[in-house]
Amino acid sequence: MRRRVFALLTAALLTFSGCSASGGERTSVVVTTNILGDITRAIVGNQASVTVLMKPNADPHSFGISAQQAAEVERAGLIVYNGLGLEEGMLRTVRTAEESGVPALPVGERVNPIGYAGNGQPDPHFWTDPGRVRDAVTVIADDVIAHVGGVDAAVIRGNAERYRGEIEALDATMTERFGRIPPERRKLVTNHHVFGYLAQRYGFEVVGAVIPGGTTLASPSSSDLKALADTVRSAGVPVIFADSSQPDRLARVLAEQAGLRVAVTSLFSESLSEPGQGAATYLDMMRANTESIETGLTPS
Repeated sequence: MRRRVFALLTAALLTFSGCSASGGERTSVVVTTNILGDITRAIVGNQASVTVLMKPNADPHSFGISAQQAAEVERAGLIVYNGLGLEEGMLRTVRTAEESGVPALPVGERVNPIGYAGNGQPDPHFWTDPGRVRDAVTVIADDVIAHVGGVDAAVIRGNAERYRGEIEALDATMTERFGRIPPERRKLVTNHHVFGYLAQRYGFEVVGAVIPGGTTLASPSSSDLKALADTVRSAGVPVIFADSSQPDRLARVLAEQAGLRVAVTSLFSESLSEPGQGAATYLDMMRANTESIETGLTPS
């Protein structure tokens, strides 16, 4: 009797093992944007493979992926994406993978998103607020532990805790440096609406954007440019901030139309750079932007 029970248990274990092997445990994480990719790699460490789809210096609104990358998305243990309409060029790929059973995490939807001023549409650019990125770290860590095979939960949580500490230090630095800018000069004009979260956290006013709305795929009309030029003139804005991944031609046209001496300064607002170009990591990007904003808005 004992031998028979042992044999049955052994057969059951072998069957279970065979199913697991044939099913292929999903041990990879695929991330859409390079900003989220850097954050996710800091959390995952060496516990799993992390594939980032968006190349450095790309535009998250328009980048596309290859057939090989789409296959990686389908095989992932977890897809980490920004959501809130940011990745306009590949949302269909994410949706298809979700429908086939791949877990997907829309990080922006999980960190208390805000809406664009004026139209209430959700603003996907949450990473300009380190406080929300700190919350995102917890969300990503929890989903990696829940869905990615073979990871050590204690290691993931330890990595996440260390990275949250780095973000808190970044937040303290940004608070101190932005505090040097006189309140009446904390006014932002950008290529498109991307700094709503930063403005809310650090007490800036978003005066306007060259491209209306939250996507670089839109384009301004001549009346849009004139209206914004009038606003820039009345607000006395000294600098227009253009995204590093986008040509600053429109920002320069606006500066000329305003009839004022308005500088155009580049920020790393929607994409990390190649190594050595100033914004190879999320923390580097935010430090560089803080330096540029403080320099541009502080009276000389």
